[in-house]
Amino acid sequence: MSSILIKSATVVNENKQFVADVLVNDGFIERIDKHIDVKADKEITADGLYLFPGCIDDQVHFREPGLTHKATIYTESRAAVAGGITSFMEMPNTVPNTLTQQLLEDKYQVAARTSLANYSFYMGASNDNLDEVLRTDTANVCGIKVFMGSSTGNMLVDNPNTLENIFAQSPMLIATHCEDEATIKNNLAHYKALYGENITVSLHPKIRSEEACYLSSSIAVELAKKHNTRLHILHISTEKETHLFGNATPLKDKRITAEACIHHLWFTDKDYETKGNFIKWNPAVKTEHDRDGILKAVLDGRIDVIATDHAPHTLEEKLQPYLQAPSGGPLVQHALPAMLELYHQGKISLEQIAEKMAHNVADCFQIEKRGFIREGYWADLALVNLNDPWKVNTDNILYKCKWSPFEGTTFQSRIVTTIISGNVVWDNGQLIEGTSGKRLSFKR
Repeated sequence: MSSILIKSATVVNENKQFVADVLVNDGFIERIDKHIDVKADKEITADGLYLFPGCIDDQVHFREPGLTHKATIYTESRAAVAGGITSFMEMPNTVPNTLTQQLLEDKYQVAARTSLANYSFYMGASNDNLDEVLRTDTANVCGIKVFMGSSTGNMLVDNPNTLENIFAQSPMLIATHCEDEATIKNNLAHYKALYGENITVSLHPKIRSEEACYLSSSIAVELAKKHNTRLHILHISTEKETHLFGNATPLKDKRITAEACIHHLWFTDKDYETKGNFIKWNPAVKTEHDRDGILKAVLDGRIDVIATDHAPHTLEEKLQPYLQAPSGGPLVQHALPAMLELYHQGKISLEQIAEKMAHNVADCFQIEKRGFIREGYWADLALVNLNDPWKVNTDNILYKCKWSPFEGTTFQSRIVTTIISGNVVWDNGQLIEGTSGKRLSFKR
């Protein structure tokens, strides 16, 4: 590994902004000071640029193994680093589902060979693999994923006894997808009775409704409180759900935390008219009231982290009729630029973006030596120009699927340089390959 000296950056870190030099050596941040006068292998002049801790995305679907026509760990990690995301945690609904320790290890081996970003993978829970779940190594795996509502991959855990046992016995953080299956099925049957097979995507938030989300999230919270489980509820999509969470406890002491996703902070049900299936996610994008309520909960601490739920499908798949089109969309390349756009709109501060996309993710998951710009920590960094507008188009989209729900959007901020574990992997619009990310470790 080489040394890097970043000169005169405006550092955004731990609720502060200050101008400093940052010296990186052998993968780690060696020194942060007003002026560092040493010879480094690479010097980056960062006057007027903002240095963020690299984003840690706690929810992505990179589709490998088994769904590699949509994406691979390699292709999507490239897009992630271009967007300032330096670490990701990937979900188990691949093919086959990640339900054994061997299948989990297989994914780690692929990432070790091909991922440009740092990585971790969730162990998947099913109705009948509790023994495998309990064998998960808490020091080397980010968490256990429980689908309390069905989504892509159909890993639904709907046996009440199984859920009880998972929450009672899990050795580590449980991350949940919360939508009540019975409610969704009843809603779908209702609209099929009205419209047959001609249901449009505008009804998606009615089918995967507020009621379905709140009921399932409430059950998860009740189970966690009953068993003192470390629970993390993913992709909150309704204002009503935000009231299930408290904001008074210091994050490090919280047993129940929550995540908001970029699409639920940006889009509303009004956008179905122009975006169609390109904003079809589970849980659904809902009303303006929900979007604004989720942002409020992010700002006041009821929601702890911001992630993407990056879940690419091919263009051909998304162009199918609503009932056939899969849910999910690609987001890792555009997540930080989208949040910085909300900063330009006066809706969130730079310090809060760093907190929700880096600091808090590291604290929630107890990641070792990442998520902060601190001496002795891994150098995972994103250097940003806040005033360099660019438009999302097919020529600059790096996802394998080659489309984005943000296509046509102009962002004011550009990711200039991304550093992963001390290596420059993105610089002025160019990927720099030849290095690989590291497996995340956890201090639990």
